[in-house]
Amino acid sequence: MTPAASSRTTGNTTRAQSPVPSSVQPAPSAPPQSGPEPSTRGTLATTLGLWTLLRKRTDGHFDPQRLTGALASTAFGVSTAVLLLVVGGFGAFWQRSQAPGATDEDGLYILLAGTAAALLLVPIITLGGAAARLAMARRDERLAALRLAGATTSQVSVLTLLDACVQALIGGIGGAVGVFALIPLVLPLSFQGRPFAYTELIPPWWVFPAAVAVVVLVALLSAAASLAKVAITPLGVAARHTPNPLHWSRLIPMALAIVTFAVLVETGGAELSVLVVILAAGFAMISLVGPWVMGMVGRLGVRIARNAPALIAARRIIDDPKGTWRSVGGVALCTFIAGVAAASAMFEPSPDAPAADRYLFADLTTGGFLMLAIAGTLAAVSTGVMGAGRIIDQRGQYRALRMAGTEVAVLHRARWRQIMLPLVAAVVIAIAAAMLFIIPALGFAFATSVPVLVRYLASVVVACGLVLLGTWASSPVVRTVLS
Repeated sequence: MTPAASSRTTGNTTRAQSPVPSSVQPAPSAPPQSGPEPSTRGTLATTLGLWTLLRKRTDGHFDPQRLTGALASTAFGVSTAVLLLVVGGFGAFWQRSQAPGATDEDGLYILLAGTAAALLLVPIITLGGAAARLAMARRDERLAALRLAGATTSQVSVLTLLDACVQALIGGIGGAVGVFALIPLVLPLSFQGRPFAYTELIPPWWVFPAAVAVVVLVALLSAAASLAKVAITPLGVAARHTPNPLHWSRLIPMALAIVTFAVLVETGGAELSVLVVILAAGFAMISLVGPWVMGMVGRLGVRIARNAPALIAARRIIDDPKGTWRSVGGVALCTFIAGVAAASAMFEPSPDAPAADRYLFADLTTGGFLMLAIAGTLAAVSTGVMGAGRIIDQRGQYRALRMAGTEVAVLHRARWRQIMLPLVAAVVIAIAAAMLFIIPALGFAFATSVPVLVRYLASVVVACGLVLLGTWASSPVVRTVLS
């Protein structure tokens, strides 16, 4: 047998290694050009095929992508339906203000309805962002692995944006249909001395595609943030580095808003509309302060931890202070709104007051508690969605702790501590912010009125109960990831 023949095999055997060192072997000749370079259309088709393959991929009997996809679409649907309901309510007040015989009181209702809509946009956008992040749960690592395996930035971009668009679109369309089931829940309420008609609360036709587009845009922005992290530093995503602590300078915008509001109230140098805008902006600043406080809570929790659940919870808070705040930020809005709604009890008019005044103060109370109900529901859904996404995202950690001998009860206690500590901190932040805004406007009588305090505390307790209900609803996911 010749050396050339002995270097080849037949059947399923492999080619024998050449005795010539690789450093001196001749370079392989270039393959013949069989056609033009792959076109953009071909690259897009390949990316779409890869996206379809990833969506069909399962992980044993449990597919986190299917679970997260269903939960994310549900959250997108809830946020879209509530957004349309809020827009429909504002449109109803606008129609009444444009009707013949409208008075200046109707203009005030427009201002109050616009303020309520602006405040409710915060939890709606938060829920949409939570849904987008849930849709991306466990996909950072997968996309980072694709980048390390040679996938281009454009391919990773298309995969990420397709996931976000599809789930947001499904949820948005479902929410646009579901708003018709929410409208009857508002019809029993009476404003301006008469209830709403069903047709008054239905937004114009063009609002429906616009609301779906807004939800899709929120999903794309959240997906883009995840995409930037994966495309730039895939190794960092795989290593899951602990983020740097947030800086205390986040307190500065909040302090400026409070000082500006107090000065304008004392000097009387601003109209009511300006004060309302500053009040809404001040609440929005809480979202900057909250993550910084969560980081402090986590570091303090590590220092005082005396058992395994406390230590695990504190470490998780430190690892993701922004995500922790998003989980409980809704209750901060509820606490803030509850303060405004409770303060309306201080201005109840006398029985012989004009009918317009009696209607106005009654509607302030009704509107405040309606906002509280909507914000509380959004907070509960957001907490449940964020909790489920966090469990799925950390399922490797859950399984490792379970295999190391950690009892399931300890994991549940750690998860409850992970939500209870931030929840208490969020309530304290919101109460402090509400007092700093309300006391300059109403004085210390707000803090000394027993009926106001009772109504305020009861509202806060109900809001916290809804958030804890959302946490409890996500508990079965722990058993799912451990099964």
